[in-house]
Amino acid sequence: MSISAYVISVTIAVIAAIGYPGIFLLMMLEGMLLPIPSEVVMLFGGYLVATGGLSGAVGIPAVLILLAAGTAGNVTGALVAYMIGKFGGLRLLVRYGRYIMIDEKSIQRADRFFSKYGGRSVFTTRLIPIFRTFISIPAGIAEMNIGTFTMYTALGTTIWNILLVYIGMTLGKNWNVVLPYFEYFTYIAAALILVAFLLWLRSALRRRTTSRLGKLSGVRDDR
Repeated sequence: MSISAYVISVTIAVIAAIGYPGIFLLMMLEGMLLPIPSEVVMLFGGYLVATGGLSGAVGIPAVLILLAAGTAGNVTGALVAYMIGKFGGLRLLVRYGRYIMIDEKSIQRADRFFSKYGGRSVFTTRLIPIFRTFISIPAGIAEMNIGTFTMYTALGTTIWNILLVYIGMTLGKNWNVVLPYFEYFTYIAAALILVAFLLWLRSALRRRTTSRLGKLSGVRDDR
């Protein structure tokens, strides 16, 4: 059994065993950057709602409880990741960032970026596989306003979950046929991350080369 198939089977088993608390737990772990696929959690949850595997309570429809559990779990996990970035990530970058060509100016640029585009970037990335979880760390490092972060995270996550639950309820027992398509999106997202990293690396190398040439030129002029 492949790792992805094992993760899917464990995810389904947890939901089948403990229902809504399992959905909250799994979505929280995904928000904390652990490899739990929200696609499986919410698609399977939608299927269970459609077939009566998950039921409502105190007059609240099962689909609303499912969405609340999934969204609350994901936002909770995202806040944990945000705090890790805020209270641990910045110190690590300041101390060790120079070894991977991240200096204080780079950190300041990230801070300005999140001050200007933070809300929009957090919202839009919640709708993209891979990006949707990793955005929490840089948001914490940049110390983005936590209220704004929480609001956009909740909004983006809710839309994402509604889409997945709707698909799961519509497809019923065939809920898993769309998983390969989400894998394709994951590959595309990973490729975009790689391209962005390579562009950043090239830019960083050019800045470092320019800086060194400037220093050498200054030394020669002094002579």
